Amino acid sequence: MAGHEFFEPADRKRPVADPTAAEPLAAEEPRHSCDPAFRHGVVVGFDGSTSSERALAYAIGMARRFGSGLIIVHVANRLPTTVWAGCEPPVFVDVPDHRTEVLGLELACADYLAEVPWILVERGGDICHELEEVGREYAADAIVVGSTHGLVGRLFGSVAGRLAKRAQRPVVVIP
Repeated sequence: MAGHEFFEPADRKRPVADPTAAEPLAAEEPRHSCDPAFRHGVVVGFDGSTSSERALAYAIGMARRFGSGLIIVHVANRLPTTVWAGCEPPVFVDVPDHRTEVLGLELACADYLAEVPWILVERGGDICHELEEVGREYAADAIVVGSTHGLVGRLFGSVAGRLAKRAQRPVVVIP
């Protein structure tokens, strides 16, 4: 059983919660229900980079050993409109990102994924938040990410480091 599906990015078309409401989360629209076949699976962040390919290889082995499904997550680019339009409230727009479709086609043709059931989930927003959110939705046993090497990761903190600090489930960082 192999395949992929594309969910709407997490922050797209989500109404703002009313601060006077009794339940602040009541204003959020419900998420898509996750496939029960992938509950307690392994979540892996994937963007096609070398480090994410190593993380994917490790996650495939981990899912095979656990006898579970693999949830491959690609987080699409999002930019604040204040960068372009000078708006007062920070509003996010989706930057056209066809990379998820390309990744999905590449993964669908990959022989090494034939050993485990898998899905591809697209999200938009902060990478750490979205990986943890997908992990929560699927009650994942672990989140696997590749480490980042470079100046940006050193200055602003790596995704792996930030995720390890905030995640509610085990995070495996692959060098």
